[in-house]
Amino acid sequence: MPLQIPDPVLGAWAKGFPARASGLRLSEVAGADLHLSDLVTPVLTVQQTAIAHNEETVFAWAREQGVLLAPHGKTTMAPALWQRLLDGGAWGISVATPWQAEVAVDAGVRTVLIANSVTDEAAARHLGELLDADDDLRILCWADSLAGVEILTRALAGGRRPLDVMVELGGVGGRTGARSLEEAERIAAAISAAPGLRLAGVAGYEGPFGPDRSDASVRAVDDFLQTIVELHGRLEYPHGTRPVLSAGGSAFPDRVAAVLRGSVDADVVLRSGAFQIHDDGFYGRMSPFGPLTGTAPLRSAMHAWARVVSQPDDGLALLDAGRRDVPFDIDLPTPQSVDGEITALNDQHAFLRLADGAAVAVGDVVRLGLSHPCTAFDKWRVVAVIDDPDAADPRVIGAIATCF
Repeated sequence: MPLQIPDPVLGAWAKGFPARASGLRLSEVAGADLHLSDLVTPVLTVQQTAIAHNEETVFAWAREQGVLLAPHGKTTMAPALWQRLLDGGAWGISVATPWQAEVAVDAGVRTVLIANSVTDEAAARHLGELLDADDDLRILCWADSLAGVEILTRALAGGRRPLDVMVELGGVGGRTGARSLEEAERIAAAISAAPGLRLAGVAGYEGPFGPDRSDASVRAVDDFLQTIVELHGRLEYPHGTRPVLSAGGSAFPDRVAAVLRGSVDADVVLRSGAFQIHDDGFYGRMSPFGPLTGTAPLRSAMHAWARVVSQPDDGLALLDAGRRDVPFDIDLPTPQSVDGEITALNDQHAFLRLADGAAVAVGDVVRLGLSHPCTAFDKWRVVAVIDDPDAADPRVIGAIATCF
């Protein structure tokens, strides 16, 4: 089903786009004969062929593994990119908050997985209203406490259709989630007994248990995932319900598939979302795609482009991209068109320490590799799509609107 894709009229609000693009609709950018040199730095771009490569690689792997994908839409909050995922065969779209779920439903997504507990009673009530208004809509969320189940029960008790609720299992040192199988069983029993709710499966997030791809991290991740399987085996689901087992950030999807896919009486749903864009940092180090999965490696589809605005000291250049433009929560950007290192970011500046023998001039544009797409897209309301970041002056072949 086609989604509702935002098609705003560009103006000064569209950071990175030139004045001559003002008045164009987003859908008209492809025919406007723009090049990277026409855009105003700093600017974020994505490469369409890299996105397509990443999608084809991961969806083909998922089919071979017998697992389903509900990629995290929060990564980009871009319905145009969600459409590509759904067209590729995604089971649904994952989100993190009730508001993000509302954006997804409004765009036309039919299966929305809220990978979090919903503890805002008004928001939960609205989810029930959305379900009551559309028999083809499915919304799932998590619960990791009896208190959370009580909130959902109050909000959904009068609903015409039940809200699917999954027990979230965590562990010591993890993030959210019940800290023991026994606690999780009590939560499941409360969901089953609650009017307006339906026990739909078990979920968890394995990321905190594996900070790297060492053997110890993989064992810890596998041990956590095995507790999801064990809890699933202990639960009784409503008659006619095919439960969902869900885990899988973008760092350990291979381990999720290996451990959970043996549960033939459930749909195994991976929420990995960063694969569509990938990066030149954290996921470049952590993603298993490549030799570990016997697939082609993923490619970073995103780059930032920043201009040299000052060279106050020998070997130091200041760029016009800062914390409002590029991600910095895991790694700082990495210069790719000149040898050097980004050593710090201010709100609107990046400090580029040049390597011996490297040189830039004031006014030069530097290409930056980025880490963590989740905190790259949230800084941009419109992202330019280019044909080839290695070209002398890449063509702008489209644009994508985000809904942050």
